[in-house]
Amino acid sequence: MMNIGEAASASGVSAKMVRYYESIGLLQQVRRSDNGYRLYSGDNVQTLIFIRRARRLGFSVPQIERLVQLWQNPERTSADVRAVAQHHIQELQDKIQELEMMKQLLEGMISRCHGDDQPECPILEDLSRHDAT
Repeated sequence: MMNIGEAASASGVSAKMVRYYESIGLLQQVRRSDNGYRLYSGDNVQTLIFIRRARRLGFSVPQIERLVQLWQNPERTSADVRAVAQHHIQELQDKIQELEMMKQLLEGMISRCHGDDQPECPILEDLSRHDAT
């Protein structure tokens, strides 16, 4: 059994995030010592590693919750896991398209800005328009 600092170090997750994951139910409630300190098992650390890796791939908290449930369920189907991952890919694709559109809009604004010593700035004018998207 480990204290929170040791579990955090072993998993690569900060102690603050360990507490957070426990508070939202991603990490099961851990055992407590007689004096009330949290005690983490190797399984808890493995779950924290799983959560950290899923977060690095950009999965949302609800998606991670579902993945943890699937991971811990020996009756799961790989089709269910795949569906979560495919849904996440679509979300990423949508976000990429949104970011690409934002980039193109900004590039257009920048191309109209002379970037000189004059106060006129098409970027600021465009941002202040009421009809801008």
